[in-house]
Amino acid sequence: MNRNIKKVAVLGSGVMGSRIACHFANIGVEVLLLDINPKELLPQEESKGLTLSSPAVKNRIVNSSLDTALKTNPSPIYSKTFVNRIKTGNFEDNMKDIASYDWVIEVVVERLEIKKSVFDQVEQFRKPGTLITSNTSGIPIHLMSEGRSDDFKKHFCGTHFFNPPRYLELLEIIPTGDTDKEVIDFLVHFGDKILGKTVVLCKDTPAFIGNRIGVYSMLAITHLVEQLGLTVEEVDKFTGPAMGHPKSATFRTADVVGLDTLINVANGLTQNAPNDEAKGVFVLPAYISKMAENKWLGEKSKQGFYKKIKNDKGESEILSLNLKTLDYETQQKVKSSTLEATKPIEDIRKRMKVYAQGTDKAGELFRAMHYPLFEYVSNRVPEITDDFFRIDDAMRAGFGWELGPFEVWDALGVKETIAKIKDEEKRLPGQTGEVAQWVHEMLEAGCESFYKVIDGVKNYYDIESKSYKPIPGAEDLIVLDNIRDSKTVWKNSGVTITDLGDGIINCEFHTKMNTIGGEVIEGLNKAIDLAEKEYRGLVITNEGKNFSAGANIGMIFMMAVEQDYDELNMAVRMFQNTAMRIRYSSIPVVVAPFQLTLGGGCEFSMHADFVQLHAETYMGLVEFGVGVIPGGGGSKEFALRASDEYREDQIVQNTLKDRFLTIGQAKVSTSAVEAYELGYLQKGKFAITMNRKRLLADAKEKALELADAGYTQPAHRTDIKVLGNSGLGIVYAGANSMRSGNYISDHDQKISEKLGWVMCGGNLSQPTEVSEQYLLDLERKTFLELCAERKTLERIQHMLTTGKALRN
Repeated sequence: MNRNIKKVAVLGSGVMGSRIACHFANIGVEVLLLDINPKELLPQEESKGLTLSSPAVKNRIVNSSLDTALKTNPSPIYSKTFVNRIKTGNFEDNMKDIASYDWVIEVVVERLEIKKSVFDQVEQFRKPGTLITSNTSGIPIHLMSEGRSDDFKKHFCGTHFFNPPRYLELLEIIPTGDTDKEVIDFLVHFGDKILGKTVVLCKDTPAFIGNRIGVYSMLAITHLVEQLGLTVEEVDKFTGPAMGHPKSATFRTADVVGLDTLINVANGLTQNAPNDEAKGVFVLPAYISKMAENKWLGEKSKQGFYKKIKNDKGESEILSLNLKTLDYETQQKVKSSTLEATKPIEDIRKRMKVYAQGTDKAGELFRAMHYPLFEYVSNRVPEITDDFFRIDDAMRAGFGWELGPFEVWDALGVKETIAKIKDEEKRLPGQTGEVAQWVHEMLEAGCESFYKVIDGVKNYYDIESKSYKPIPGAEDLIVLDNIRDSKTVWKNSGVTITDLGDGIINCEFHTKMNTIGGEVIEGLNKAIDLAEKEYRGLVITNEGKNFSAGANIGMIFMMAVEQDYDELNMAVRMFQNTAMRIRYSSIPVVVAPFQLTLGGGCEFSMHADFVQLHAETYMGLVEFGVGVIPGGGGSKEFALRASDEYREDQIVQNTLKDRFLTIGQAKVSTSAVEAYELGYLQKGKFAITMNRKRLLADAKEKALELADAGYTQPAHRTDIKVLGNSGLGIVYAGANSMRSGNYISDHDQKISEKLGWVMCGGNLSQPTEVSEQYLLDLERKTFLELCAERKTLERIQHMLTTGKALRN
């Protein structure tokens, strides 16, 4: 493909348009964001003597929308500096500018006539060959291209991003019969590798794939609530993380998305999918119609299925809606023997089996919602897609399910579940108890599951050939779950070392939250030993929800409480030594972090030869929150990096201050880009992977690249410039000033001074060059001293009991 996307024009700056613009800025693209001109002046504009032709007025809507998006938390953009990549304008003055853009994305309101009028303007100015797509959630794509030129039609299709575009992985591509295959292939490739999306190719059917299945599932639950006598809080407890769904579960998700949005999609499906056998599910229950009438639409109207109030004590309290009386009531604690039985089961597939066997309300709801769902999704093939795996992709990437419906079905056993679907009471409109014929044919062909791993590659049952085929693109990925059984070379209770092939091994953690304790330290050292003796390189990553939440503070707390400081000293020394082995081994070590990468996870990353990290990596040294300094090499490393950044023409104390404050304020990056800006990453020693599924393959490729380049073991550093007393004076004065202003506590002041002591090299009369080991010894000694403090123990205990760091 010779097509290159350097400039993207986004037409429409609403909630979706402004955030799509931000995500294209995230990947380094120049963006033009346009919207309509205001039709009336605001009072403040009139008072300034402005007119409707004034540039500030003409661009008011687009600038206000972008400003609102940038203030959103979490942010739609990786770094504030990236805003400079977005240029704003209006349809009247700037539509002509799209002539120099490579891709035009329409994101105006969901009304066909308005979209067509925008395309009339686009046709006037776009150059032939320019991509033109529509971000619609449900309007038939072919209707939008009617009457357009042949070149327009060839380069036009739907590109449905899910909100928020930065965080939700799903991108639906919906071609028409006129869309050129090269365009489809390019968008699939670009969406996957450049935008970091799970790209799902859809047919031009109502609501496409994600919303068709997602809204069916959500509305099915709204009908089952009345049948099963469930409360709002029961449903959200049962359909949340225990079931492999997001924390927002069902009703809280409806509040966040907006009940009006859910209703619009449901009404659209009722009107546009008249042949859907389960169309009765899309008819709203009476209580939802009443909520819409009352304008209880969720967060946008301050109340929906939940409502936040101030109680008699002046405290914030969240009430839940009684679906029978439509009164808001105090939430009741939900108890379930089924949920208790699933708690200790980490493997989501095994958990599904236990859930399905539950004898209480949770188990009953599980069966009542899943059995009709299995029937429904089987009948959507080939209506909405020829390949059922795309339905699973859409539900995982767009709705945050850990397993798609066919994957859950596999976990329960396809053949066994078919019998249970037949026996299940026909609870929902259109439910017959019969699954699609192709499922029966699959079983008759001797294929007992929808998916099968063959030679480490995930395959799916191909309906046409009645055999298994690799999922397109799966051969380019490395999935530890698929190779662990056959490629494990060593393991203990917290670590598995896996042969990735080509002389590269991987070390993965699988402790709770991937915290780092003795078993992980042992495993990392074993991995380095093996790599140095028998392999060419080492990758450190895993397939958990987070890379690592840091050191096991429970272990530290027990040693400190028991005043076993010799044991604690040894543990910290082993931690430091492991970080140094990562840096100074004879083979290249690539760390591939993602999501939470805190404390020790951050320190190990900082010591790697190279960091191949996912774009959504939240990295930080957060030890201040529990009353200590980074003790696994992090304090030393920032002193080293400050030294490397000192220049003759700058005030060196300012460099030290920046690095000091990153630790002292326990700053955690909100993206991989910000991790670099905070100093956790070094220029030339990291790369960002946009698609999480590709992270391990990218990390392995980098390890091979370093090995092929003739990797040599680096020499230990003995030239680290520390400032001694001149730096300490700055640190102590700053900490004292913060304490005097009551911005920090006495203990915070003490930690700050201790950190300064390490980063400045202790009591040295003048700037001096020291070794890494000198700083590590200072770091470890200071860490142990702080562990002996009562305030530190109180903080650690508070965090262990609440999960939150205490800063006062």
